[in-house]
Amino acid sequence: MEQFSFYTPTKVIFGKGVQSQVGAVIKSYGFKKILFHYGSGSIKKSGLYDQIVASLRENGIEFVELGGVQPNPKLSLSRKAAQLCIDEKVEMILAVGGGSVLDSSKSAAAGAANHCDPWEFSSGARVLEKSLPVGAVLTIAAAGSEMSDSCVITNEEGWLKRGFNSDHNRPLFAIMNPELTYTVSKYQTACGVTDIMMHTLERYFCMNGDVALTDHLAEGLLRSVIEAGKVVMDKPDDYEARATLMWASSLSHNGLTGCGRNFMMRCHQIEHELSGMYDRVAHGAGLAVIFPAWAKYIYKNEKALPRFCQFAQRVWGIEMDFEHPERTALAGIEACENFFKSLGMPVRLSELDVDDTKFDEMAEKCTFFGKRVLKDYIPLGKTEIIEIYNLAK
Repeated sequence: MEQFSFYTPTKVIFGKGVQSQVGAVIKSYGFKKILFHYGSGSIKKSGLYDQIVASLRENGIEFVELGGVQPNPKLSLSRKAAQLCIDEKVEMILAVGGGSVLDSSKSAAAGAANHCDPWEFSSGARVLEKSLPVGAVLTIAAAGSEMSDSCVITNEEGWLKRGFNSDHNRPLFAIMNPELTYTVSKYQTACGVTDIMMHTLERYFCMNGDVALTDHLAEGLLRSVIEAGKVVMDKPDDYEARATLMWASSLSHNGLTGCGRNFMMRCHQIEHELSGMYDRVAHGAGLAVIFPAWAKYIYKNEKALPRFCQFAQRVWGIEMDFEHPERTALAGIEACENFFKSLGMPVRLSELDVDDTKFDEMAEKCTFFGKRVLKDYIPLGKTEIIEIYNLAK
């Protein structure tokens, strides 16, 4: 087990009807004026917007608001939000929505606290040393941003999708009512299930194998998400299944399933170039395509093979073929791919109407224009990344 630091300062308020507490929660921290940040307007149709406003007013919280966050959130809006925070002298940001709203809020919070362009942090030009507090009312189980240290934003200039990690990105609190996810579409629910699994899978396929406790935590989370994912496809208002997905979303990306591991989020890095280049591609859908291709590219490596066999046995219940372990590993990969398909996820780039026209450019961007190689069982440079894209066609 590698040395690690585990830090999870986010206060979680979980259960039915807890969104009504948002004003009181904010008041308990002493904040008097906030930015209320949200997406394209679904919270107004559902009535959640009115509930949030009522709670804020009941508790004497002054607010300015900014909607319009899109999937694969854009730098232009986070810049606007940052400036609004500065101009209005707000003390914190309340993100109401999913991972995109949270990432836009985190980006804006970084820019506002430091009176600078948020892209300075996303591009790696500057290290984040302070940020405005961010709180969340979660409406979709997927990204895990409600407890994570990550922030991912797309810069429309060059369509660069970049993430950066900092403990200052971790939200102050997360209000999580699984009932708010009942109306999430089947497709977006499936994208969320995929994203939750991938946050753990990226950590699970690590360079060191001596992490038995963390392995069992990860495997239990994956099995629970698979089971709950199957349920919500037919019963979208099953509270227990939705609750499992919502809590798993947080645990999958708050660092727990990575403790003691030596890993890199390589599939995420490769997918960021896909949904950065093709804005119509949902992140979860892109991951459903990239992961099987990456796995088929990597699984025969002598260090990777035991992990893939363990994954097949413990998560998918596949019997070990000791004479031909590669068959066990491949069966596990195929089981995962078939599960994604059963949810209605694409598993080939052709299903996303993406051809090989931009593979070279995407791979070039993924290597930061030749400045990095992704750490993996097989180091992934531009040539290897293109081969993975080709396997995903």
